Amino acid sequence: MSGILEEIIATLWLMLPIYLPNPGAVIFGGGTPIDFGKNFVDGKRILGKSKTWRGFIGGSLLGVIIGLVQNYLAYFLPNTWFPYFSKDWISALLLLITMSFSSMLGDSTGSFIKRRLGIDSGGRAFLLDQLMFVIISWLFIFLFFPAWFLEHFWKTVPVLTVFVLTPLIHRGVNIAAYKLGYKDVPW
Repeated sequence: MSGILEEIIATLWLMLPIYLPNPGAVIFGGGTPIDFGKNFVDGKRILGKSKTWRGFIGGSLLGVIIGLVQNYLAYFLPNTWFPYFSKDWISALLLLITMSFSSMLGDSTGSFIKRRLGIDSGGRAFLLDQLMFVIISWLFIFLFFPAWFLEHFWKTVPVLTVFVLTPLIHRGVNIAAYKLGYKDVPW
């Protein structure tokens, strides 16, 4: 049992640079929309007003910075529970940039799909909102860091942990952001 608990904690630890950019985008957001207010060929907004450059960049940088702090802390913490991203700091930085920016790209991809489905900005799309950012991030990690991805995520416990706990974590963070006044809706 402790082996499974250890793997769940390690997985959540490694997912923080993927998880944190989205709430970071809400905190740092505002300003110019990524789609510059333009519509797609279907006449609907490309992404929507809530996807801004400031949010995208601010959220992504938050994920990178938190990941670098985690990498530093891994030196002092038990490495099986709180693993390094990489002991080589340049590799860690490149991995964290990939994780965080692709997380925001995944969130934007979800918004693009929601607009095509006729779901307004801020509207609900169960699992699309909760998992698209993970899927896109994992895709980019696998493309650029395949050995690292296979070692850390392509096992039963990490996959189940992420696909079961991410929607719950996502919901909890959105409720908190709503109660703190950062979001207009609690989802």
